[in-house]
Order: sequence, then C-alpha cells, then structure tokens
Amino acid sequence: MLGESLDDAAGEAFDKAAKMLGLDYPGGPLVAKHALLGDRTRFRFPRPMIDRPGMDMSFSGLKTFTLNTSNDHRDENGKIDPQTINDIACAFEEAVVDTLAIKCKRALQHTGFKQLVIAGGVSANQRLRERLEEMVKKERSQLFYARPEFCTDNGAMIAFAGCQRLLAGQESGLEIVTKPRWPLDTLDAI
Repeated sequence: MLGESLDDAAGEAFDKAAKMLGLDYPGGPLVAKHALLGDRTRFRFPRPMIDRPGMDMSFSGLKTFTLNTSNDHRDENGKIDPQTINDIACAFEEAVVDTLAIKCKRALQHTGFKQLVIAGGVSANQRLRERLEEMVKKERSQLFYARPEFCTDNGAMIAFAGCQRLLAGQESGLEIVTKPRWPLDTLDAI
C-alpha cells in the first residue's frame, strides 16, 4: 500500500460535488459532462496534499472549497446559472485529475515500475485518462485501464466480493456491523 485517501475516495468526492451543483447521481459522469463545457480559467481550485511527500490523498478540503464556491454563486432563489455550474465542475474535475496524476507519477517514480493500472468508477473519466497518458509518456511508462463500461463503482466490486465469499461458504449472522474502512489485508483468503 503506497497511499490511500484519508477521507473520501475520489469517486465519492465527484458524487458529492455533483450534489452541491444540483446534478443527479451518479455524479462523476455528470460532473465530467458539465466540465467539458466549462471555462478552465475561471476558477482555480486547490490541489489537496500535493505539497506533502507520499501518495496519501484527501478530498474533504476540495469538497468544502466546492461547496463554498457554489454557495457564493447562488442567486436569491438559491440557483446557480448553467455556465457557472459548468465552470465549477471543470475546476473541480481539474483539481481531482491533477491530484491523482501527481500521486500516480510519484508512485511510479517511487517504485520504479513502468506500468500503471487504474480501476474503479473514476478511471472512466476521460480527462483523467488524458492526463495520465501524458504523464506516463513523459515517464516512459504504460497506462492500462478497462473500457468505460467496465469501470464500475466500488459498490459493484464489494457486492461481487461478498457473493464470492458466500459461494465459498463464508457466512455471518444477520447482525449488521458498519465498517467505513475495511482493509483487504484483514480479510481471510477464500
């Protein structure tokens, strides 16, 4: 494990940013769609934790910045004009993409590996793919990712893992134990 999110995952941050902008769920594809129509120069959002060593990330401050920017641009009826929604979506997407690209570059340099694999819902983001393609080219590395239809939310992956455990005979009672973080290395192998 080279790094992780200290709070929300990137996909969760996309979903929450979408909600702040009044967009539907799942938010990632909608933020990306609006970002295509945005002005990349209008807003400059922070790039969280890029000035700290290591590969850990945090998106809570970026979400707060998005909320404050959204609230600052609401009219007397609480609405944000369509172009401002596009511009905020663009600035948010750029901040997340820049952060992920910087952390991925650090991971390649730290490990000496020449292959980078991205997965999960955010890996379908075209802007992220473009930036990572540019980065790996400069690093003389390769980037691998699935076709967008196979870049699913982690919920689907968790459900599949649960199904595999059930098929392997692993069960638990009906008691619900909530675990916001459940590292893979704490699970018994099946």
